[in-house]
Amino acid sequence: MRCPKCSCQNDKVIDSRASREGATIRRRRECLECEHRFTTYEQIEHQPLIVLKRDGRREEFSKEKLMGGIKKACQKRPISQQTIEDLTQSIVEEISNNHSEEVPGGTIGERVMEGLRGLDPVAYVRYASVYRRFQEATDFVQVVQKLEKKNDTATYPLPGI
Repeated sequence: MRCPKCSCQNDKVIDSRASREGATIRRRRECLECEHRFTTYEQIEHQPLIVLKRDGRREEFSKEKLMGGIKKACQKRPISQQTIEDLTQSIVEEISNNHSEEVPGGTIGERVMEGLRGLDPVAYVRYASVYRRFQEATDFVQVVQKLEKKNDTATYPLPGI
């Protein structure tokens, strides 16, 4: 590890502890030359997950690209950055647990729509319009109609009738 101050490669670890629910190890280090202290993080390097696109191409999975799509759908909506990050992380974890090498792009898209549907109906429709490649206004209407909750139309007999 190079010291960020003097670029020396000699350092010692002062403190180590698990962070981010055990997913990484935080190490506090001290340079043996200039005595500058700095922090490093160590995590498991996973084999890259490959996304199978609709057109047959293969592309390396990108958490940043996933988060970017979710952020665009949630733009100007009352959704916090932390909520977006939490949704992204849950999708990444689910995909990583269920797929070891390759994942169809459709699986990712459907999972994002499922998450956005529970989060915000406008963000859901925005994402669905791009993901499902809406061509006409009727496509939007169909998705919005699916979101509407059916009113209770049960009729009860009035007393004496």
